[in-house]
Amino acid sequence: MNKPFVQACENNKYAIADALQHYLRNVENVLEIGSGTGQHIAYFAERFPDVFWQPSDLAINHAGISAWTAVAGVSNVGAPIELDISAPQWPQLPAAPVSATYLSNVVHIIESSLIDQLFKHLARALQAKGLVFMYGPFNYGGRFTSEGNRRLDAWLKAQHEDFGVRDFESVDQLARAHGLSLLDDLTMPANNRLLIWRAVA
Repeated sequence: MNKPFVQACENNKYAIADALQHYLRNVENVLEIGSGTGQHIAYFAERFPDVFWQPSDLAINHAGISAWTAVAGVSNVGAPIELDISAPQWPQLPAAPVSATYLSNVVHIIESSLIDQLFKHLARALQAKGLVFMYGPFNYGGRFTSEGNRRLDAWLKAQHEDFGVRDFESVDQLARAHGLSLLDDLTMPANNRLLIWRAVA
């Protein structure tokens, strides 16, 4: 099949992997939430062969994810699974407990009420001292960090009134409410951030 492709994934995967490298030294497995095209997880599996990567997304995207990992020729990636953020419970995960979870550009394309549910799922899935890596654009102090992010927010709200660039402070508050402590907030290219939390217990 023709692999799905998003140019932004190609543009940012190197910088994200460079930032993840320090934190993946003692990580055995990573659950990716919203694997999308599969470009990120295929590259990360090549870059970090000692880590097992578990993709997840809507079933409609599974074939594309599998196509990317097949072309990469990696053996440290599981078959894609479907996880519903709105579900009260997630099914038993193939690799559990999870050492770390990774999300790229997810929280601004789900309803704000689901962000709390997302952190609830992540906290349950993580092992003690497990990590959450969250990449994407965020506002600080209620303000956009760039004109590009302002335009992105307007475009997102045109798709759904409850989508949009989220405030870092409110997202971090939800993370802390579910037992996660902020480890780092890294500046990334194109006005994005990489937020890193650790489960306190």
